[in-house]
Amino acid sequence: MNKEHPNIEVLKRLDLSNTTAIAEVLSKDFIWHYFNLELPEVHGDYYGVKGFTAFFKKMASNTGDTFKVNVISTTPMGDELVVTHVKDNMTLKGKSMEVDAVVVWSIANGMIQEAWDIPAIHSVKLIE
Repeated sequence: MNKEHPNIEVLKRLDLSNTTAIAEVLSKDFIWHYFNLELPEVHGDYYGVKGFTAFFKKMASNTGDTFKVNVISTTPMGDELVVTHVKDNMTLKGKSMEVDAVVVWSIANGMIQEAWDIPAIHSVKLIE
C-alpha cells in the first residue's frame, strides 16, 4: 500500500473553519498571494493566520457568502511544492459563476510556508 505524500497530509489538516487547526499548519511567517486584477479589493498578499482568514472573509463578503472551493486534484511536485486545482463557485456582481484556479503551496518542515492562488480570469463560466 502506498503512503500518501507527507505534504498532502499537511494540506488535509488545513481546516478553513477552524482557526486553531489553521495555526497548526501555517508557519508563523506564512504569506498567501492572491493574483486577480479583476478583483482589486481582494488582490494582494496576506500574512500569517490573521491574513489567511482575512482573505477568506473578504471573499465571503464580496460574494454574499457564496464563495465555495471545490478541490479537483492535488499533486505533489518534488519535496516542497504541491499544486491544487480547484473550481471556485460564487456569485459576484450579481452573476453566479465557476472559476478554475490553481493554488501552489510551499510546504517545508511539515508547515505551509507560502501559497499562490491564481484564478483563470479569462475563462470564467457563468452559471444560469
